Amino acid sequence: MVTNKVISADEAIARIGNGAVVTTTGFVQSCIPEALHAALEKRFVETGAPRDLTLIMCAGAGDSKGLGTGRLYHDGLLKRVIAANFGRMPKVAEAAQNDKIQGYNLPQGVISKLYRSCASGSPGLFTRVGLHTYVDPRLGGGKVNTKTKEDLVKLVEVDGKEWLFYKATPINVALIRATSADSLGNLSMEREALTLDVLAQAMAAHNNGGVVIAQVERVVAEGSIKPKDVKVPGILVDCVVIADPPEMHRMNYGVMYDPGLAGEVRVTVDSLPKMDLDERKIIARRASFELPPNGVINLGVGAPDGVANVANEEKVTPYLVMTTEAGAVGGVLAGGSSFGSSANAHSILDQNQMFDFYHGGGLDLTCLGMAECDSVGNVNTSKFGGKLNGCGGFIDISQNARAVVFAGTFTAGGLKIAIEDGKLRILQEGRAKKFVKQVEQVTFSGKYAAQKGQPVIYVTERCVFQLTDHGLELIEVAPGIEIERDILPHMAFKPHIHNPVPMNPRLFVDKPMDLLADLLNQNLKDRISYDAARNILNIDLKAWSVRKKADVSDLKTAIVDACKATGKRVDAMINQDGCRIAEDLYDDYADMVAYVTKNHYGRSARYATSAITRNKLQEALRRRGLDTHVFESADAAYESLERQAAE
Repeated sequence: MVTNKVISADEAIARIGNGAVVTTTGFVQSCIPEALHAALEKRFVETGAPRDLTLIMCAGAGDSKGLGTGRLYHDGLLKRVIAANFGRMPKVAEAAQNDKIQGYNLPQGVISKLYRSCASGSPGLFTRVGLHTYVDPRLGGGKVNTKTKEDLVKLVEVDGKEWLFYKATPINVALIRATSADSLGNLSMEREALTLDVLAQAMAAHNNGGVVIAQVERVVAEGSIKPKDVKVPGILVDCVVIADPPEMHRMNYGVMYDPGLAGEVRVTVDSLPKMDLDERKIIARRASFELPPNGVINLGVGAPDGVANVANEEKVTPYLVMTTEAGAVGGVLAGGSSFGSSANAHSILDQNQMFDFYHGGGLDLTCLGMAECDSVGNVNTSKFGGKLNGCGGFIDISQNARAVVFAGTFTAGGLKIAIEDGKLRILQEGRAKKFVKQVEQVTFSGKYAAQKGQPVIYVTERCVFQLTDHGLELIEVAPGIEIERDILPHMAFKPHIHNPVPMNPRLFVDKPMDLLADLLNQNLKDRISYDAARNILNIDLKAWSVRKKADVSDLKTAIVDACKATGKRVDAMINQDGCRIAEDLYDDYADMVAYVTKNHYGRSARYATSAITRNKLQEALRRRGLDTHVFESADAAYESLERQAAE
């Protein structure tokens, strides 16, 4: 017998019992079932029930001022919270910090994929996400306070490798959101910006004998929704609630409805506003030089989102594919209240599917913010300054991207700068040091990243650091900045310093940087010159970066072309002073050197002032059978060539 599943919000919420495990959808300010949250808050305030709920959620779902899950702060309503983000519900975070409720802060992608574990009846999820961070049982297991006792994360070994096992928590109630529902409860999401995890959440609750409550904008006739457009089938849905008033079903808290974000229409996208040349733009500009053409990229909030503006100014956006962990692929990523969505997106994936892609290594580059950083390269963004913010998708993304750029100002709180004649001057230092002796919480493990050979740099307005096996190395300094005056006094530790090079002067001039030419290595041939009198090919790689395999290929092509133009074997002098080779590309680079040495060089010598660069390059070359010494100076390298010629 078919029954009408459309009921009021109060009737639906009345089905939630004391002690229930409740999951809700939403990403930052988008796709939040606000009417259901409001009805749950109203029922508790008026009746004192339901009590002692466990709330499970991925990203923050609120405006940080009391909407969304921020409504659920009332004493007695919640007993436990398992979430990736607490910053969007500050009063709930305060309750956790004051030991009033149990709390777990787990990676967003892990929670997202745990919905599938619950749906399939699996006891949990095996993954390496979270190893050597505060989520690792050796560093706290993701517990946010002393009241939280149960271990939800276990360290296990499989085939000699460390893994984490995250225990799944069976779900009793799923609060989800869609656009349309028919009388059978079939749901479609045509006017939503994202699909998130609604299907997995509904299946998890239903298969556990629970209740699935769907907030929708409208009810349509049975058969109106095409089968392939049904996102959640009616067999999983128990209650359908029409949002009333319509403001309870805003696309996000700042936008009632945008057809471009919903993918219903293609829209003309206005150019992103041109950024003023301030500290934020300097950081974004420097980070942009790490962008991999034809690569897949994720940008975090804060300083990193300026990279999208710079990419637009420099006309490189068509050569990149931006994504969000919420599921958007391509298009123009939205900011503000619409963060996580995209106008004219190529596609929208479920959030758990996007994290499958991220966890499996699909990201070529991520640019993320940093609140604190220490000498070994650890980064903290989850708990600092007495505030429980949460990791969100930071751990999932940073641990699995091929390359990572952390971006942020050197100090925080009141920093003021001036740019004069292409030089940077610090007018007022920030009140808080971001480079600390030890981070309060490890959201990113520098040692683990170095162990894996993951390329990581830390970009600020005045300098750039690189992660090495020995910790942070200062590799670039802005013009006008003095290390002893503007850098070291404002750090709680001294980084490794081996003759850092100047930051690109184009960063500090308010005009286009010709970024595309650098990203595509169009000017690489200009770094190569031939001294016919001495038959020496001079290859100037000073301050050049090998960021991706295509850079190695482009350099090989440029060298081979220059050698062929001479019509004979040449002696090569290679300046690698300040040349940065990504940790995972040393072997590719050495293969290229072995090829040109065998086929085009007579004799060769190379030099670099950085001992770390010399040692790593020598080791990689020797693995290729090249007993090549990397000298400390140009003079020593030239003397070597002369000795080889005399022999």
